[in-house]
Amino acid sequence: MTRYLPSKQYQYAGAAALILALFCACFALNWPLAWIPTGLFLSTGAFLLALALMPAVEVYDSHLAIGDRLIGWNEVKKLDRTGFVSPLIMRLTLANNRRILLIYPGGLEASNSLLRHLHRMSREALIDGVPYRQFWGEPVPAVADRRVLTSPKIQLLRPEDEADVERLYQRLKTVGHIDPRSDEK
Repeated sequence: MTRYLPSKQYQYAGAAALILALFCACFALNWPLAWIPTGLFLSTGAFLLALALMPAVEVYDSHLAIGDRLIGWNEVKKLDRTGFVSPLIMRLTLANNRRILLIYPGGLEASNSLLRHLHRMSREALIDGVPYRQFWGEPVPAVADRRVLTSPKIQLLRPEDEADVERLYQRLKTVGHIDPRSDEK
C-alpha cells in the first residue's frame, strides 16, 4: 500500500493568504479600494485550505482508496489527464460510466509518483485514449480475423535492367565472382 497525503504547502499558503486578507481588511476600513485585494486573498486562502483538506489517496494492489471511497482496479475503464500535474487532476471513468474527478494536492514528485501508480495498476483501462498494453510498449496480441494486406510491388528497375541484374546474379552463383579479368587467367 502507498499513501499519498496532501502537501503541507497548501495549508501554509492558505493560512498566509487569510492573514494577508485580514491585513488588507484593516486598510479597507479607511481606503475602500483595499476591499478588492481583501476579497482576492480571502478566496485564494479558502481555495488553498480546501485543497489542503482533501482526503488522502491510497493505492493498494486490489483497489484505489480516495478517502472512504474504494474503487477496484478492474472498475477503472478510462484515465484521462487534464494537464494539471501539481495539483494532480485526473478524470477516471468507471465500468458503469460513472465519472470521478480525482484531485490530489501534492508536490510535483508525489503527483508524478501517484500518476505512475495509477497508470501501472489500471490494467483494463484506456490511458489518455491509448490501451494499457500499447501505452507501456508491450506487444499487442494479434487478432485472428485481421486480413493481411500485401504491399504493392514497386518496380525499381526497367525490365532490361532487371534482366541484366539477373544475368549477373546467375554468373556470380556459377563462377563465384563477377570480375571479367579473373576469367581470362
